Amino acid sequence: MIGNLIGVLFDGIAYGSLLFVISIGLSVTMGLMNFVNLAHGAFAMLGGYVCVVLMTRLGVPFLASLPVAFAAAALAGAALERTLYRRLYQATHLDQVLFSIGLVFMSIAGATYVFGSQQQPVQLPALLRGQVRLLGIDFGSYRLFLIAVVIAVTLALTWLIERTRFGAAIRASVDNQQASAGLGINVYRVFSLTFALGSGLAGLGGGLGIDVLGLDPTFPLKYMVYFLLVVAVGGAGTIKGPLIAALLLGVFDVAGKYYAPQIGSFIIYVAMVVMLLIFPRGLVGRRA
Repeated sequence: MIGNLIGVLFDGIAYGSLLFVISIGLSVTMGLMNFVNLAHGAFAMLGGYVCVVLMTRLGVPFLASLPVAFAAAALAGAALERTLYRRLYQATHLDQVLFSIGLVFMSIAGATYVFGSQQQPVQLPALLRGQVRLLGIDFGSYRLFLIAVVIAVTLALTWLIERTRFGAAIRASVDNQQASAGLGINVYRVFSLTFALGSGLAGLGGGLGIDVLGLDPTFPLKYMVYFLLVVAVGGAGTIKGPLIAALLLGVFDVAGKYYAPQIGSFIIYVAMVVMLLIFPRGLVGRRA
């Protein structure tokens, strides 16, 4: 019984870790840039398909394909930010929602045309397959790897946002664009790099999530609500908030599907409602 409980908790943390990697970019764009980008999942899907193409057609190892997935999604995000998203920074949130949801359906149609509607396979390296036995309990090697990736991403983002000049430029540009430009900060370049970073993290998460979440053209629409839940519950514009929210929602989701499979899919929404009632501004509100 205890072993099952620990196993469910571990799988929930690993699942939540994956949700965090994908969702943290959305937290950055919504919280710091004040842009509602519902097409965030399309960048995650792009990263997943980049990994699939590299592995199945070019023979690139899985771990080597992940940085390429990050770079491809980041470049796509930067290109779309410069050509399309930038025109809507001052638009209403409704306009942003309608625009980005349109991109979602375009990405679904494009992926279906190029790759078909079937699920895409992924072959994990031997190092990440199987299980590791710790204290008499078996833990999945790949899920341990996901947790390690989240630790590294969290530390790197915290350092970037809070300890570097670039992080200070992001916060200044968001708080007052005119004053920041007067101080010599290239606000548009800062926003482009920030958007590229968020998109790249989504692409990285999409590559990491092929084995856990699956990959097909409906991916951006299927998991859109999950990404929004993480940001809404955790608090947009922070790192700690979405991390805590993703882990909690991941545990609730896995536990619900394991212990109450008939209603398991609804438990995560119940948890969301309860947490938003208790913390209406998110678990960790953005600091001024």
